[in-house]
Amino acid sequence: MTEHVDPEVPGDWPATLPAVRARIDALDSELLRLISQRARLAERVAEIKRASAEPTGSFYRPEREAQVLSGIRAKNPGPLADDTVAWLFREIMSACLAHEQPLTVSCLGPVGTFSEQAAVRAFGHGARLALEPGIPEVFRAVAAGAVDFGVVPVENSTEGSVSQTLDALAFGSAGSTWSAGDVLICGEVSLKIDQQLLARGDALDTTPKRIVSHAQSLAQCREWLDVHYPGVERIAVQSNGEAARMAAESPDVYAIGPQLAAERHELQVVAANIQDSVFNTTRFVVIGREAVPPSGQDKTSLVLSINNEPGTLAKLLAPLAEAGIDVTRIESRPARDRAWNRKWDYVFFIDIEGHQDDPQIQAALSRMLPFCGRLGVLGSYPRAVSAAPTAPTA
Repeated sequence: MTEHVDPEVPGDWPATLPAVRARIDALDSELLRLISQRARLAERVAEIKRASAEPTGSFYRPEREAQVLSGIRAKNPGPLADDTVAWLFREIMSACLAHEQPLTVSCLGPVGTFSEQAAVRAFGHGARLALEPGIPEVFRAVAAGAVDFGVVPVENSTEGSVSQTLDALAFGSAGSTWSAGDVLICGEVSLKIDQQLLARGDALDTTPKRIVSHAQSLAQCREWLDVHYPGVERIAVQSNGEAARMAAESPDVYAIGPQLAAERHELQVVAANIQDSVFNTTRFVVIGREAVPPSGQDKTSLVLSINNEPGTLAKLLAPLAEAGIDVTRIESRPARDRAWNRKWDYVFFIDIEGHQDDPQIQAALSRMLPFCGRLGVLGSYPRAVSAAPTAPTA
């Protein structure tokens, strides 16, 4: 938390409990008045945009939200933590945006997934969530225009990248439902992952026949499960929410998932925080159909192929280093699309600091092209702004 100075002078504070409560009541009334005024200004924004025939997708501006939240954190006088204040303002912005024009956001379902939590973290409770059975279905909904945005996991600090998301971004749909480039990254959010072992209340004193969860969650709890349930079958399913649903239907099944899944499916926590790493965090990306303008604190995600000549990767990265552009992530994956795989066996996913419209990045990408078989920009987007990890999720 940033070091803050309280603007109030202690001598001006009320001295009795009734006086403190009266001051709180007055402040609450003033807060309500100001929030209502902000909502009316949001109405005016909508009127201006509709009068100018601006595309409806521009009602939500990821770069504008990132700028506002970063500014709020910088100005926070305390005593509330910066993350808490950012969460409060995100919820106010979400409610105002819903009043201006409701957003529909797709994510992995059913109810009770970490993806649902990430979607709420990114858009607030004012957004309407459309829960999909799998990650490809989230991409399909965004590409088809059935929803405004989607939220999908892209990497975990313990288990690495989510291959379905990377393949969908780089190669599009195997069935040509959408093509690479139809869906772009336009935001990111990081979520600390605390895994809970869940079961029905009448199953707490029994040994389960099966433990079910998303494959990533099972992997994140592998060592704990080896010690506590070494002989129990583990089954990977589409999502933590689906696992919780299965556990709610059978006393023979335990599920692994978030606390939210326990609340939504009326399950009990058998064991809390069973993930093998206390630093377990998943990064999610927000996907949409339109490029995001610069916010001033951005990242750009690239996908590219290179030939197999010695030193090619070093030559490829040299323009970024010479321009002082930080590479925050680099990963190689087999090229599953023939358009990428005629001469090159692997593609590289690279995240860099900055926006693709920045002149230095444009110049660096131009210098990289001779060493690439293909080069695609998966999106430029604002860097994640933290929100309170203890904020409500339902």
